[in-house]
Amino acid sequence: MAEVTDEINELFALPNAPLPQDVLGELQSLVRVHSLSPQELFFKWEAYSLKMGGENSRVDYKTVRDFKKDLQDALERESRGRVHLQSASKRNVNATPRNANTGDVFGVLDSLVTGTPVSKSAAGKRRNNFETPSAKASKVKTTSSPGEQRTPNVESIAKGTSFADRKDPGQIVEQLNGHIPLAEAPAEASTEARVKLKANTEMPKFAYKPMAMKLSEASEILDDRIDEFTDLVRQHHRFPESAFGNPAAESTAEIIAVGRIACDAPEGKLNAASMVLETSRRMGAGLRVPLRMDKQQFDFFPGKIVALKGINASGEYFSVSEVLTLPRLQLPATSPADLEVHNARLSSASDSDDDVPRPLSISIASGPYTTESDLSYDALEEICSKAAGCVADVLILTGPFLDLEHPLIASGDVSLPDDFLSSPDNATMTDVFRALVSPPLHRLIQRVPSMTVILVPSVRDAISKHVSWPQDKFLRRDLGLPRQVLCVTNPIMLSINEVLVGVSSEDVLYEMQRQRVVSSSARFAAGDTLAALSANVIDQRHFFPVFPPLPRRGDDDNSDSSSSAGKGGLSIAASLDISYLKLGDMLNVVPDLLILPSALTPFAKVVDGVMVVNPGFLSKKRGAGTWARVVVKRREVREEEREGEKLLRHEVYERARVDIVRI
Repeated sequence: MAEVTDEINELFALPNAPLPQDVLGELQSLVRVHSLSPQELFFKWEAYSLKMGGENSRVDYKTVRDFKKDLQDALERESRGRVHLQSASKRNVNATPRNANTGDVFGVLDSLVTGTPVSKSAAGKRRNNFETPSAKASKVKTTSSPGEQRTPNVESIAKGTSFADRKDPGQIVEQLNGHIPLAEAPAEASTEARVKLKANTEMPKFAYKPMAMKLSEASEILDDRIDEFTDLVRQHHRFPESAFGNPAAESTAEIIAVGRIACDAPEGKLNAASMVLETSRRMGAGLRVPLRMDKQQFDFFPGKIVALKGINASGEYFSVSEVLTLPRLQLPATSPADLEVHNARLSSASDSDDDVPRPLSISIASGPYTTESDLSYDALEEICSKAAGCVADVLILTGPFLDLEHPLIASGDVSLPDDFLSSPDNATMTDVFRALVSPPLHRLIQRVPSMTVILVPSVRDAISKHVSWPQDKFLRRDLGLPRQVLCVTNPIMLSINEVLVGVSSEDVLYEMQRQRVVSSSARFAAGDTLAALSANVIDQRHFFPVFPPLPRRGDDDNSDSSSSAGKGGLSIAASLDISYLKLGDMLNVVPDLLILPSALTPFAKVVDGVMVVNPGFLSKKRGAGTWARVVVKRREVREEEREGEKLLRHEVYERARVDIVRI
């Protein structure tokens, strides 16, 4: 190392003036990270100086930092170029020539020359490429007939069972704590709300500017997450700082390494042979090292932060001897005084004749809210009717409301009533929301004035200004909603009286299930996959711990993405703004009720003391879906002391009933 230092000083320093310590440290880091000799680094420095227009650039801390960033950017561009070349090579090798026997590449001569056969693929492609687009796709039209609104002239929509002809409406498909009775609907609805809402998420921070992500900021956020878990593991297991090390460095000493699970190939799929551990720049210079588990139990997915104990004796891989448990967040608790206030609110607003107040009732549904054959929003009307029938205290609706993947929304072939707008050509998607989504909510609030409706957006919502997750709330003033409707962010941690509810409309369970790698002896390995996925979300303290997410695939892709999401018939993909991923953290405590809508099988489970609910999608491509009903009864809670304060732990999972119901 001394020889390298002397050579760096000889090449970069002025005569008889050694380099400052901070500058020398940065240059040594560049030599080490990029595996360069001091002479090669000096050549790159000269090229950088010429590019920046200063042949006599001073070697100070600022210019060296800029030089370091330029080297990193060049390395990333080179890496992306190699990936694109490999992808192009694969496509060229697997390409199948068309009409090789006739020489008609694009099928232009089909049916024009006698004896030329017409291939179905060529005919379909000619129609797709050269057909004149319909004029309806360019504007929003009006209609005075509800029947016309529900029968759009779109050939691409397949005919299916109508919502009115759905099978087994009201059937309970999944149940948790079925011994708890349902709340009886009162004879007359109260006008006073029985719940008080409090956001446990800093919603103003979600109003960031999307599509402005910087590579340097994103890498720092990913690094910080690893470093935060390193400190948590050290404090939880009471390890000394000397026990942690760089798993990529060759050493015979056993160390503890904290890092992120990743795949060894950018376009590959994670498996037991391709797993690598990505370190932070503070602990391992951001290097990746292959993992050898050696019969260890593991349940991994890309992006999972893990703490591993092992050695790297050869310098080629990190041999894991133990997978350390991560510290978990505590369950929520409430002070006795606050709990008495909540109980008094339920009792004062209760319309029951006896002394026992009616249990807290929460209804949950996730979009889409209409089938692909029309924009009738029958499913939304039905869930509003169900919530009004049971006089629910809270109705939680997660997006998408105006789905960007709906054929009619995507084409712009939307029908609005004649009396809604005088100039339909100037209609916007906000107007469509006001005409199709807001009226059912207004009628619901008129029937049950005491109900609170919570709208959680989705990145697939056409009215959302945020195209990435974490996502800001809807602009309520533009949507014509009643005052009982509350627009929140995605994700959100919200207290409903003493019950802490966490909601995220991004399908993390599907993403995790598609990329999960698990050993045969791991927890839940041979049993409940849905419980294992939920446990991973809780352990990682984040609403979307998967990184990178699955790429979006088109409907005509030969992959199984559409079939895998066949539960709802939707293509699933996530769009993350990495610079603001910390907004998806679960802060301080885990929620009592964790709502994770997903294309996977709807379920309700208790995982590590948390009620996890996937209500399913309310409406599918050609039929009806499911929704969830939660009833929380009053019950004595357990006392405990935290930081010198007497608190009452909720243990909501023991006194709550959850039903997954067909709409």
